[in-house]
This record gives sequence, C-alpha cells and structure tokens, in this order.
Amino acid sequence: MYTFDIERPATIAEAVNALGGETMPLSGGQTLIPTLKARLASPDKLVSLAGVSEMQGISLDGGILTIGGTTVHADVATNGSYPALSQLAANIGDPAVRNRGTIGGSIANNDPAACYPAAALASGATIVTNTREIAADDYFLGMFDTALEEGEIVTAVKFPIPEKANYQKFVQPASRFALVGVFVAKTSDGVRVAVTGASNEGVHRWNAAEDALAADFSAAALEGLTVSSDDMISDLHGSPEYRAHLVKVMTARAVSAAS
Repeated sequence: MYTFDIERPATIAEAVNALGGETMPLSGGQTLIPTLKARLASPDKLVSLAGVSEMQGISLDGGILTIGGTTVHADVATNGSYPALSQLAANIGDPAVRNRGTIGGSIANNDPAACYPAAALASGATIVTNTREIAADDYFLGMFDTALEEGEIVTAVKFPIPEKANYQKFVQPASRFALVGVFVAKTSDGVRVAVTGASNEGVHRWNAAEDALAADFSAAALEGLTVSSDDMISDLHGSPEYRAHLVKVMTARAVSAAS
C-alpha cells in the first residue's frame, strides 16, 4: 500500500471536518483496504469512522429499525428485530468479514453484487447522512454510484419493517457475494422486489414482479413473467441468460419463504 496518514475522530462533525482533498473515509475497510493493497487508490489520509459512537448501534421505534452506519454485519445478524435483514447479514462473507464490515460502508460503496443495497431498496429504507435523508429509490444510481456528494457520509439507515419479507441469494462461492440475490418485502402499500448481483446497472427493482405479487403474493404469480437478459452481467461465473433465469428463481424462493 501507499503511505498515508490516519485520523480517528470521535464525532460525526469531526469526521466531516477531516474529509476533503485526497482524504477517504474508512468504515469496516472490507473494500477499501484491498483497494489500497492493489494500489488502485492512493489517498493522503484515511479518516476512520470506527470510533464515532453516534454511528453505532441498532434501535427500534414505531416500526422503524435504525442501524448506525458503523454497525457491523454480525450485530445486525443477531439483532432479530427484522428477521429477513438479520438472515441476510448472517450470510454475508465469512465471520471475519461479518465482524469488521459495516452496513454504512456497504451502502456507500454500492457494489453491484452486495446484499444490503437490495434490502434497503426492497424495504423502502431511508439513507441518513451527515446532511440529509435520502429515500433508497433516489439513493442508488448505478454500479458503484450513489447520490452521496463529496464530504457526505452514511451515518445510519432506517428500515421500515414490512409485514412479510425474505432474501434469497445464489452465492458465488469464492467471494460469498451474490451471483444473484433477490429481496422481497410486502407491506400494506404493496410489494417491492429488489435484485442485486445480476445487472450492469447495479441494484434495481423488478417492477413486473411487484405488480404480479401485489395482486397475488405467491410464487405462482410469477409463472407468466420473463426477465430480459439485456444488460445483465456476463462473466466467468454466469452468462446474462443464466442470471436472468436466476432472478425469477430467487424471487419465487423469496416469496415462498416469506409466505
């Protein structure tokens, strides 16, 4: 890695003030540290968010689960207030990743095969930053692209807990990322279906499935639907057609499990 300085602020305000120029925030480091090791980034300074107590912890109030940005996956997995989300967190990476990686880091990075973006989008979550609150539909803009502006950090994520929900992931065994992952959430307002791992556009909603499931929340409601392979990811792990097929399969499994 390149030589860099590191700063360890104790508050969100101190962290924001420390950012700027060739400075990068460091949360769990599960993506950033390998990036530095590969010399794909060379910041002058890292600002560690690990000591910012305002960004830690999980609370439930009025059906809204608020998770601090530096809360690690292992804590989400054992919380249990939102079972589908806890199940998702329990199957991220391996124990080392789950005890270091953070929800804020994952949401900020928006890896096209990450699990949390699907949960946030399907749940209709709100992304809280140091300056504003952003609806998940407005936050995820594409592969590794978000609505975050320079100097803005994810301080928390607010999840409305749905009536029914489930996440199904077809695991890429080497990385434990989703070859295809689908999160389904049913509320009194309808059904939301979010897909990760499949598209070159990153996490996205499958609107046709949402409409079908709003009328009949069962796997049978999906039988007449097809998923286009246009713009699906193609790599050594799977073709666009294979990923398109898995989207429908994982959605059906999620609906059956949620029911």
